[in-house]
Amino acid sequence: MSRRLLLAGLVVSSLLNLATAGDWPAFRGPHGNGWSDEKSAPTKWSSSENIRWKFKLPDTGNSSPIVVGDKVFVTCAQEKGAKRGLYCLNRADGKELWSQVVDFGRVMPTHGTNPYCAPTPASDGKHVVVWHATAGLYCYDMNGKELWKQDLGEFKHIWGYSCSPIIYKNTVIQNFAPGKSSFIAAFDIDTGKQLWRTDEPTEGDGEKRADGSWMGCWNTPVVVKQDGADQVVCFQPKRVVAYNPVDGKIIWECGLKNHKGDLAYSSPIISDGVCVALGGFSGSGMAFKLGGTGDLGEKSQLWYKRLNPQSIGTGVIINGYLYVPDAGPNTIRCIEVATGKEMWTDRTSGGAHWGSIIMVGDKAYVTNQSGTTVIFRPNPEKFELIAKNELGEHSDSTPAVSNGEIFIRTYGHLYCIAEK
Repeated sequence: MSRRLLLAGLVVSSLLNLATAGDWPAFRGPHGNGWSDEKSAPTKWSSSENIRWKFKLPDTGNSSPIVVGDKVFVTCAQEKGAKRGLYCLNRADGKELWSQVVDFGRVMPTHGTNPYCAPTPASDGKHVVVWHATAGLYCYDMNGKELWKQDLGEFKHIWGYSCSPIIYKNTVIQNFAPGKSSFIAAFDIDTGKQLWRTDEPTEGDGEKRADGSWMGCWNTPVVVKQDGADQVVCFQPKRVVAYNPVDGKIIWECGLKNHKGDLAYSSPIISDGVCVALGGFSGSGMAFKLGGTGDLGEKSQLWYKRLNPQSIGTGVIINGYLYVPDAGPNTIRCIEVATGKEMWTDRTSGGAHWGSIIMVGDKAYVTNQSGTTVIFRPNPEKFELIAKNELGEHSDSTPAVSNGEIFIRTYGHLYCIAEK
């Protein structure tokens, strides 16, 4: 079985829903794990080479684009977050087709490194869903008509918010965090009716735990098939949790003791019945075996490390090796999943990574904060550089790949990259 099929086979095919082949309908792609269904994508570009079009964005932002059919979607705020928008562009030329801007009228706290509208939208080909935190969860049709909205309360944190919605069958699943009241909930995609809600225990105001260390969750859940059933797996501040997508009941949990604060930035990385969770702020990390119910405990752990490089973007597992982009030391690393042994560390990228790794065929793509996308061939023996492509603009986002084109969001523009 090929590397790509091995990975993709672990993720629920129903996530594709009505989205068609070639679409990139959600954060980290059609399977939610960073893997593209395509065999190839451009490997050479610059700010002036192989750029089909670029769209000037109204403000900075960290969300990633999605691509569905002939439309490209991206979120962006205005007026310091008082207005939060979803923009729909014509895939062919990058012209704006429509926008839906929520006039929230309030300026909520966030950090300068995490502008408002950080969540990436999600689509099933009929609906497009976007979460604007305290401003609400919104669902539109593909022509921009509002179908429903949900006000789920206030989500306040000094570092803002970034959890993206996912679509499972006919259900929108959203991790509502961080904040004093944090929870994960599901909604009927046609009506917006809440189907279930499972609260996550928090301390104090949801910003700091009892010892004064920071806490919070900013990552997006993933859906996997485990023990013959679909599970929604989310990295919460103190634990990794699997929920039943039908009723939200917790199937299992595995605690992560984090000595520098309970911060969950990157999503859980799952392959071959093993999950890797890497805490933020150079916090703790672990790998553990999946299977069973209840508290999996330390007996399931393959390894635990007290301190790790800053983890914001999410990596991928290929044939038993984890390839992870680091945000703190500006490195890309290869780790043996079974043991936690570091196979190699490379600094070729030259910048910190807030975006996640995506896989196209046998090539890995990751964009750093300088707007440089590093392309390498995963190899546990050594770092194999294929190309470095610079756009010269700050970027905290993850590329989208669709029908031979790459879409990259920077602080200034949304780029469509296509080799001539």
